[in-house]
Amino acid sequence: MLVLLPPSETKADGGRGGPLDLAALSFPELNPARAKLADALTELAGDVPASIVALGITERQAGEVARNAELWTSPTMPALRRYTGVLYDALDVKSFTKAGLEKAHRRLAVTSSLFGVVSATDPIPAYRLSGGNSLPALGTIRAHWKPVLEPVLRQVEGLVVDLRSGTYSAFAKLRPDAVTVRVVTENARGERVTVSHFNKAYKGRLARALAETRAEPSTVDQLVKVITKAGMVVERTGDHALELVTEG
Repeated sequence: MLVLLPPSETKADGGRGGPLDLAALSFPELNPARAKLADALTELAGDVPASIVALGITERQAGEVARNAELWTSPTMPALRRYTGVLYDALDVKSFTKAGLEKAHRRLAVTSSLFGVVSATDPIPAYRLSGGNSLPALGTIRAHWKPVLEPVLRQVEGLVVDLRSGTYSAFAKLRPDAVTVRVVTENARGERVTVSHFNKAYKGRLARALAETRAEPSTVDQLVKVITKAGMVVERTGDHALELVTEG
């Protein structure tokens, strides 16, 4: 089973790992595209005003440009520790056992604007690049990744659970049998709607449950059993579609 998570805009600082080594990352087929993008981003960082425009940030966030300038030299840390925010707070990777981390490495992956997709424990540096950005030297990030990322993800064996957000879903279409999970809550009229905060928090809880389970789900029905056993309310809404219903 592979669970695909969205990344986060915010990243933890520092790290204890050595500088970025693409050979240490999962999905090595993506390394040429990764190198090209990392080089373009570090080169762009030499022009702070142009970087601010391309990254869609403010002058107060110029420190993000400095991060990009040091992509090849700054320390690294495991991807699940690098990404922060609501989803990753709910995932709470710091509390994983050693066995849990080993499962997470096999089962969890993060879609990334810079790296395409990385496994849970892949060592990556802090950086700033969003899925909707466009770089002067390469064009849109989506167009850069789609031709190379889509074939790689379609070759993943076993059950694929898609928790990506819309921006990152556009990076690559998955196999038709990939399971999509929509997080919803019921409003006062009984209508099911997506709420950003609950969406991210519950995806984090779901990712943790799927990383830690002793089961090895290979079908949608088995996946539903794992999610239900973890105490979450889930409903099947299609052959390969689930709704995770929050408490609101």
